[in-house]
Amino acid sequence: MQRAKITGIAHYVPSNVLTNKDLEKMVDTNDEWIVSRTGIKERRILEKGKGTSYMGVLAAQRALEVAGVKPEELDLIVVATVTPDMMFPSTATIIQDKIGAKNAWGVDVNGACTGFLYATAMATQFIESGRYKKVLVVGADKMSAITDYTDRNTCILFGDAAGAIVLEPSEDPEIGILDFILKSDGSGGKYLYMLGGGSLHPANHETVEKKMHYIYQDGRTVFKFAVEGMAKITEEIVKKHNISPEEIKLFVPHQANKRIIDATARRLKLDEEKVLINIDRYGNTTAATIPMGLSEAFSEGRIKPGDLILLAAFGAGFTFGSMVLRWAI
Repeated sequence: MQRAKITGIAHYVPSNVLTNKDLEKMVDTNDEWIVSRTGIKERRILEKGKGTSYMGVLAAQRALEVAGVKPEELDLIVVATVTPDMMFPSTATIIQDKIGAKNAWGVDVNGACTGFLYATAMATQFIESGRYKKVLVVGADKMSAITDYTDRNTCILFGDAAGAIVLEPSEDPEIGILDFILKSDGSGGKYLYMLGGGSLHPANHETVEKKMHYIYQDGRTVFKFAVEGMAKITEEIVKKHNISPEEIKLFVPHQANKRIIDATARRLKLDEEKVLINIDRYGNTTAATIPMGLSEAFSEGRIKPGDLILLAAFGAGFTFGSMVLRWAI
């Protein structure tokens, strides 16, 4: 079977920093409490007037440069996001136009925090089938656009960012995306959602007044499910391929809460230096967390060709998934 490998990767974060000290002036919270409960110290916020596609374009252009791929060579663009620029057209088509990928088609994927894994799995299969040769996957979210900064339970968590990868066929069957496991549990939808803006509750004065266009989260319940869900889905793929902790070069988990990450790492018996953590600097950027983490690891030289990398995520839906790959660049 022809595998798909990552040949280009990059990320983008806005320059505007929102620290815990800043939040202390906005809601009843404090830096010590936020850090102890979440591990977050600051997050990035995209300025008003710019949408998710703005960040996605910049990450995509950089990833294409790393891969040495021209935009017009792309066959497909898959964008993972819960904060599209608008309901339609898709953010994928907006990015397609802005980067000049005139020969590609595009589609958005809403898998919440697991969105990037969903999107990468979809793109991988187009490469594996032999139908396409060059696919761009973008994970991007402007979470500040749907965050209520008077709600101390949610406003401390989220930030804005984008990450992008280029996938191409691998000449070596041992290099590239080796496997993935994706799942969902729709019974968890009532614990993390945004009510307004869809066909059930279209925007009107009432939905705005009731703050239905912001994130709602039952934090305690989501935390409980996330700890168990991300650990189990990661253990499943590790056991399936009989992977030992020593073989894993880097574990890149979704960055929702440091306590969730630590719990998963303990279940996998992974040393601290093998776990990528950047939640302290960026918060939860939803679909951007995993590609951004991979991009930082690549730029910092933490991963090299042939390294075995483990990815895992858990998000609204509930959605969850894991992926294992051997690095190519």
